[in-house]
Amino acid sequence: MTKVGFIGLGIMGGPMAGHLQAGGCKLYLHDVKNPPLALVEGGATVCTNAGEVAKRADIVIVMVPDTPQVEAVLFGENGVAAALSPGKVVVDMSSISPLATKEFARKINKRDCDYLDAPVSGGEVGAKAATLTIMAGGSPEAFERVLPLFRMMGKNITLVGGNGDGQTAKVANQIIVALTIQAVSEALLFASRAGADPARVREALMGGFAASRILEVHGERMVKRTFAPGFRIALHQKDLNLALQGAKSLGVSLPNTAVVQELMNSCAAHGLAQLDHSALCQAIERMSNHPIAAGAADSAA
Repeated sequence: MTKVGFIGLGIMGGPMAGHLQAGGCKLYLHDVKNPPLALVEGGATVCTNAGEVAKRADIVIVMVPDTPQVEAVLFGENGVAAALSPGKVVVDMSSISPLATKEFARKINKRDCDYLDAPVSGGEVGAKAATLTIMAGGSPEAFERVLPLFRMMGKNITLVGGNGDGQTAKVANQIIVALTIQAVSEALLFASRAGADPARVREALMGGFAASRILEVHGERMVKRTFAPGFRIALHQKDLNLALQGAKSLGVSLPNTAVVQELMNSCAAHGLAQLDHSALCQAIERMSNHPIAAGAADSAA
């Protein structure tokens, strides 16, 4: 039985850990809140801190919101790094800075342990269905060791390259997702303002070259006004900030990424930061003084 530590059991981490437990792993859990009761009732052990997780597990998975939280989990008081023994593997499945990731990996490697950055895409739906896309960075040996666990949580699993390359791939993913949400928002708003039924327009577009997962899932959210968070605007803001910071350091221009970040900033300024990122459409609706779906209340329901 593989002993797996899981730190961070929120919207994404909880279901992911559940799949590992269902796959026969012995789980050691730590979270800032109480871990999901179902995991505990299923036999998981709750640990008082991240260091205890690292002592008891052979593979430690981290799934927390941002770079500072990962750093605190790994190197803070009662953190993972100080409790590691040689031969263990640390897997960061959060979405954080590629540059920080490389430094974290160097520090973990100095303790004779492997490090993988393995951010995911697919949101809450993918986490619950075990269909996440997993983009890994690290050594082939570490990747092969953890691959059976990845297969319990996801479907499209790729070793992109060395440490940091998984996080770079995730930032690229978030650029595409954000710009596509903007495109779908503008298209459906245009259709609605022109007098067409946006739901039927979306249905028609799903059969053509404009078809996409964003149009399918988030287009439906925009029409039905269901913005309960699968992936919050606040988290996408963080990811686009990583993209823009990286672009500055690399000397490249990402003009449309900057535009979408400003639209998300507008949503946050209007109190929408905790809604799903499909609620980006509300910034565009506000600029045009026209909702995609007239008469529907905006909510997180």
